[in-house]
Amino acid sequence: MKPYVVKPVRAPRIDWEGKEQAALMLEIELRMPDVAALIYHVPNGGHRHVAVAKELKKQGVRAGIPDLVLPMARGGYFGLYIEFKATPPKDAPVSAEQHARIQALNAQGYLAIVCRGHFDAMEQLRAYLRLVPTRVSA
Repeated sequence: MKPYVVKPVRAPRIDWEGKEQAALMLEIELRMPDVAALIYHVPNGGHRHVAVAKELKKQGVRAGIPDLVLPMARGGYFGLYIEFKATPPKDAPVSAEQHARIQALNAQGYLAIVCRGHFDAMEQLRAYLRLVPTRVSA
């Protein structure tokens, strides 16, 4: 009979990016209700069962899509995309797919940026909202 071996207990994984993004969304709700009514999160990341991931891919999930979308046109842009990363040193690198998607969105007239942390994102969001609203002519 083998002796009982106690396996080391792993600390639970902490989703620093998710926690900071949730804090950002709460601040937007409290301070900017007009923005809160339009901004949304694209839930592309995370770990999923292989079968679920395949189904989502068929339905249009694409790698590299930024985390947050604000469909408010400002400064000649059609809208704002934010790739949200946690505050350093808890941040993750920007993937090749994310870089490519950000470049493609910028080429199409959107402002797509990377923000590192809640405070950086709020600063960038405020700067974007200070731009003159983009006028659409028919």
